[in-house]
Amino acid sequence: EAGYLAYWAGGCVRDDLLGKTPKDYDVATSASPDEIREVFGRRRTLAIGAAFGVITVLGKSKREGQIEVATFRQDAAYSDGRHPDSVKFSTPEHDAQRRDFTINGLFYDPLADHVIDFVGGQEDLQAKVLRAIGDPASRISEDKLRMLRAVRFAATYELTIDPQTLAAIRQHAGELKIVSAERIAEEMRRMLRHPLRARAVELLKETGLLNVVLPELEPVANDTPRWRQTLDILATLDEAASFPSALAVLLRTADESGAPVPRATDVAGRWRLSNEERDRTKLLLKHEGLIRRAARVPWPQVQRVLILEGADELVDYAAAVASVSGDDPADIALCRAKLALPREVLDPPPLLTGDDLKKAGIPPGKHYQALLHGVRDAQLEGAVESASAALQLAMSLWHREQQSQRL
Repeated sequence: EAGYLAYWAGGCVRDDLLGKTPKDYDVATSASPDEIREVFGRRRTLAIGAAFGVITVLGKSKREGQIEVATFRQDAAYSDGRHPDSVKFSTPEHDAQRRDFTINGLFYDPLADHVIDFVGGQEDLQAKVLRAIGDPASRISEDKLRMLRAVRFAATYELTIDPQTLAAIRQHAGELKIVSAERIAEEMRRMLRHPLRARAVELLKETGLLNVVLPELEPVANDTPRWRQTLDILATLDEAASFPSALAVLLRTADESGAPVPRATDVAGRWRLSNEERDRTKLLLKHEGLIRRAARVPWPQVQRVLILEGADELVDYAAAVASVSGDDPADIALCRAKLALPREVLDPPPLLTGDDLKKAGIPPGKHYQALLHGVRDAQLEGAVESASAALQLAMSLWHREQQSQRL
């Protein structure tokens, strides 16, 4: 209405052409940042990205959200491998040329209902090809993270990476190391949360990026049976499986000693994952084996794991591993049946506490833990069902320990 050009830009155009509902909309315009703020008013605009020609326009209510509005621009050199040293406001055609891939370089005029394509993005979408705009090496030099984004886009949209683009990624893969851990982690989250996560991991190996982001996987990736099994488990995970579940699949055989939990700690620290992500990944790796043989071990061992936060996810993760490994499905079925029980049945209140032992005349000490552990096991196995029976058992265990020490 103010007389400026205003187009939808980038991913929202791509998704709309693919028949997908865009998660958000970006707008590119001929208006300068100051002019954008004049149109919408200072109260409804944020100038956080104004140095790069981007203004955030707020909706009239929180429910309407916000939209990034960027002035058509040309970028100067990228000295830091992420941000342009400076920008110059320009035309839609120049703006399209600075973007990463042809499928993301599209504009759409919503008033004229017309796609504006300066880079051949529509043709590549139809051909299912991911191609860098212009010289692939130049696009990568501007932002090294574009290499990981190429893998994510190719996997997510089931595209083939253009040979020249693929060659450039392979040539420059090692340069991804300069990208911040947080940015790498976010790309990995988005890849591993997606149902086509197995394809993304395959592409990481094909591009040479796998050894950069997860060097722990080099022994696995070079062992065809282990690598094939890893990909099969990733493909078997539930479509909505979490990032920790997929990461656990990748790390479960990364350590030939059979102790993958320290690997999870290393990766979590390097990628600066949240404590919750780190701890959940470690939980899955630590207890996977127990869940896969649940019907063949004492119930109290299994029960103590099934009452932990994240037990549902653990069983789903173990089920995917078991399915590919050819395990007996009875073990997973038992765990699912137990998880379906009411909480008070799965995790009944303990029959005894340390105070009960003290009142019974048993002197405090490290043996309390063993006594309470033994009584709890008996309770879970149904051998004792009352506090008096539990105390009787505790006294018996205590006297047995005393006799053993005297001998």
